[in-house]
Amino acid sequence: MRKFDLIVLGAGPGGYVAAIRASQLGKKVAIIERDKLGGVCLNRGCIPTKALLKAAHSVHEIKSLKTLGINVELKSLDAAVAVTRAFQISDRVGKGVAFLMKKNGIEVIVGDGKLKSKREVEVTTASGQEIVEADNIIIATGASYKTFPGLIHDGERLIGAWEAIKMEILPKSMAIVGAGAIGVEFAYFWNAFGVEVHIFEVQNHLLPLEDEESSLEIEKSYKKYGIKLSLGIKNVTAQNTGEQIVISCERDGVAEEYKFEKGLIAVGMSGNVAGIGLENVGVGYANGFIKVDEFCQTNIPGIYAIGDVSGPPLLAHVASHEGIIAAEHLAGLHPHPINKSNVAGCTYSQPQVASVGMTEKQLKEKNIEYKVGKMPFRSNGKALASNENEGQIKVLLGKEGQLLGAHIVGNIATEMIHELVLFKQMEGVEEEIYNTIHPHPTLGEWIAEAVMAANNRAIHG
Repeated sequence: MRKFDLIVLGAGPGGYVAAIRASQLGKKVAIIERDKLGGVCLNRGCIPTKALLKAAHSVHEIKSLKTLGINVELKSLDAAVAVTRAFQISDRVGKGVAFLMKKNGIEVIVGDGKLKSKREVEVTTASGQEIVEADNIIIATGASYKTFPGLIHDGERLIGAWEAIKMEILPKSMAIVGAGAIGVEFAYFWNAFGVEVHIFEVQNHLLPLEDEESSLEIEKSYKKYGIKLSLGIKNVTAQNTGEQIVISCERDGVAEEYKFEKGLIAVGMSGNVAGIGLENVGVGYANGFIKVDEFCQTNIPGIYAIGDVSGPPLLAHVASHEGIIAAEHLAGLHPHPINKSNVAGCTYSQPQVASVGMTEKQLKEKNIEYKVGKMPFRSNGKALASNENEGQIKVLLGKEGQLLGAHIVGNIATEMIHELVLFKQMEGVEEEIYNTIHPHPTLGEWIAEAVMAANNRAIHG
């Protein structure tokens, strides 16, 4: 029986980062993965979808070039080429992860891992089964998309995100049930490539977890693109008739029915807790997610769970950071637990959406006193010069000048949010932002202006 200091189940952005950090700390590490290194994020999620979104954004850029004095013609669109490129990029990054495993002396075992005891994992590989042993185990098995009665994936006409990313031949029409990041991002790509897209959402807005003003900005843009929206509806179901799909729903008590060639069901995720032996060792879980403490440790000492399998927020960057916390904790260090109110959420549509902290709705519900500062990009010189002036920066400050929430909609919102995340993480106050000289002309200088706007001292607002 082979023995290690640490066995990691799953090689996604949580698992492989945990393995590397443990190896850096002198641990002998094995990582077990049934599919490809990098997990869903690298191979079927974060990376390939961003490649597709780049293609979509380029379509919109080409259409706007005439206003810059550049006369070109968009001759044709080829989704197959875009999809092929997306997976070529995933393969390239995956090879980089494989190199990191080798560089850090991490044993990669290809197969299915299952907890046999508190210190043993049974691995089923192509050549048979073996038991490997470790002092510590990190579970990083990720999550899969949910299904509900009336919203069942069949992999043909009713698909999930993992089938959607592989579609090289696009349908003429597509229904999307669910207006979170997955649904909104696919809507942007498909619409740009000529698909008739209709989004269905039981909440009242796109991106319902975001601040309402951010949602309204995206809705305005999507309506301009010609994407149809059915928001605030009830009793949504999807049926595959064999030749098409039928979406049924209720709006204000009136039944409605729509027909499409295909449909994407994007209504949430649940942790991959089945079939990995949790019951064999008594690891606690509920509502599809493993229960953990602030250091990602389960109720069984020495067994940790990180990333999507341990619950929201289901974000790759959270998984990676949790991997570091778990690795350092099992190595006897004292890592700082994650403050999840300081975790940024990002949606890579155009305009992009990025946020950290609380929304106005949440502050009102908690009766927290706050002030608002907003700066629209339509008055920003760099945004106008770049022909990318949709959206705004919005900050929510407490009575002591601390950042309670920040919400950006704009061309590079996901890159701009970092400054505000750091500001919040370091418990900064407003003076530290507007006393920091921001380069001009940039979109980022509007961060300082938004903070000043909350105190009625913005120069350009």
